[in-house]
Amino acid sequence: MSEAVTGYPRRTMTEPDTVPRRHVVLGRFAVVGVANTVIDIVLFMVLHDRIGIIGANFVSTSAGMTFSFVVNGLFTFRADRLTLRHAVLFLATTGLTMWLVQPLVIHGLLRLLDCLADGDLLVLVVKVLAIGVSFVLNFAAYRWVVWPTMGATADEAVSSDPRP
Repeated sequence: MSEAVTGYPRRTMTEPDTVPRRHVVLGRFAVVGVANTVIDIVLFMVLHDRIGIIGANFVSTSAGMTFSFVVNGLFTFRADRLTLRHAVLFLATTGLTMWLVQPLVIHGLLRLLDCLADGDLLVLVVKVLAIGVSFVLNFAAYRWVVWPTMGATADEAVSSDPRP
């Protein structure tokens, strides 16, 4: 694509490509995911005894989703601006993984692993495993549904983009 279309200088075949571009986008997604996970786990662990697993998961994932929408849109997938279309697609895909898939994984693993341990450590381990499932599903949804052209542009522009 030309610079006029993407806003980034065109790469030539002679430029070195030490890291595959898709790995850089995935790396940015992972960095945002770590910050998002900290927000999610801290809130979940503080709230799960007070308002239950479903309520705590809703509050913690909602806070994480808000952070994730803004930072993944602008930083990971390099959207010039966040639109209502992005917000609706993001809410639909992330809501599905965070509010349906994640509680199902948490409850399923708690029932499966209940004989091994109980208490906060088990809840924390199960929550982390559920976040891992969400990580995979969300990356696919964001890259190919929410920001499909931005993801392609971010992949193409990694080596010439001055932003970190």
